[in-house]
Amino acid sequence: MRALALVLLCPGCAISLAAQSAPADQTPASHSPVNVPPAQAAPDARSAEFDRAEAALAKQDWKTAAPLLDAWLAGHPTDARALFDAAYVADEQNRDADAIALYRRCVALQPKNFPAQVSLGLLLARSGKLAEARPALVAATQLDPGLEGKAALAQAWRALAEIDRVGVDGKPNYVQASDDLIQALKISPETGQDTLLAASLAEASGNTADAEAAYHRLLASDPNSTPAISGLAHLLITEKKYPEAETLLRPAVQKNPGNVPLTAQLAAVLVAEDKSEAIPLLQQLHTLKPDNEEITRMLARVQADAGDFADADALDLTLLRTHPKDADLLTSHGQNLMRLGHFAEALDAFQQAATIDANNADAWTGVAFAASELHQPQLTIQALGQRAKLMPDTAPVDFLLATSYDRLRDKKSAILFYQRFLDLDAGKLKDQEWQAKQRISLLQKENKR
Repeated sequence: MRALALVLLCPGCAISLAAQSAPADQTPASHSPVNVPPAQAAPDARSAEFDRAEAALAKQDWKTAAPLLDAWLAGHPTDARALFDAAYVADEQNRDADAIALYRRCVALQPKNFPAQVSLGLLLARSGKLAEARPALVAATQLDPGLEGKAALAQAWRALAEIDRVGVDGKPNYVQASDDLIQALKISPETGQDTLLAASLAEASGNTADAEAAYHRLLASDPNSTPAISGLAHLLITEKKYPEAETLLRPAVQKNPGNVPLTAQLAAVLVAEDKSEAIPLLQQLHTLKPDNEEITRMLARVQADAGDFADADALDLTLLRTHPKDADLLTSHGQNLMRLGHFAEALDAFQQAATIDANNADAWTGVAFAASELHQPQLTIQALGQRAKLMPDTAPVDFLLATSYDRLRDKKSAILFYQRFLDLDAGKLKDQEWQAKQRISLLQKENKR
């Protein structure tokens, strides 16, 4: 909801909405006579106490206004103007439930009251009640906002765009969100937030060219826009345009050394480019944000890739204390243990991972290789059988199968998988190819005896 809150009307904006005159058949919804030109303010016979309440509103004295309005509404429950005033005060005091109820009562009495309808919709959206906010905002866009309500109408369309971007039922409607944004831009100039929203909608729709164009457009007007830099970098990383992403991110990180998202993106780019700078950068990030699990995972992977298995495993173990049933973490832990030569412990980690997630091919691969190191050929074959259900065999897998059948003295199967290994490997693993050829020759001779 943080992105949504950026475009929603703040409670204080309602006072400008109240300044416009209501339709001829309605009582004006005004917070303060100061904001309504005398010629437009409809005369009404209200008590001195009500006048005191509106005078307090003009001074933003909510504590004085609230009880006066409550007292008035106790005797005049259908006074739409008083309901709107009371709703606005509750809104300002962050009494969302009260404000929503009062706005609803006002709208029920005056369905064409744009200030009340739009305030209701925007407050519902700010409160995270998207399923209720959307119809309220749609209703507001069908009303005449008057000259002074144009800005609020544009905000209503922007709020609808954000709601449709995420979807009230978890099903985003990017086309509708784009249409909502277009309606807002017909009323008011494009803002930087609009450009970011347009870029995110284009990206979500798979239109990366338009998304990049939007980010570049914003950066042309605001070269230091962190959201635009981060958004464009995300696109470039997704498209594997790592040099371009690095060129974009390096100066941004230098200007914002404490910006964790930008630094993390640069680290990811350096990892993808296999640059040694990635490790110290991630270590710096980890020091700044030791509880950030995404950074910890990334640092662990990079350290493992660099051969620093002990430090990588220490990070994995830290994460496992919080997530003991995370199959990917257990698999990573097992891989580190394998490289450190702790085969029995590795086998245990891999088996735990495979039990938790039977579709984790890496876990089954780990079980097979650990079992092979522990001279358990039957378990190796079983694990590779499970792996074969998830992904195609590779040359190393066929070699492992061949050696396992060889240990079990299943000569026919051993020869078959040694030969499959040679066919797939094509000169990559020369030592294993030499061993496979030797074993095939020896096993064939044994078969002839």
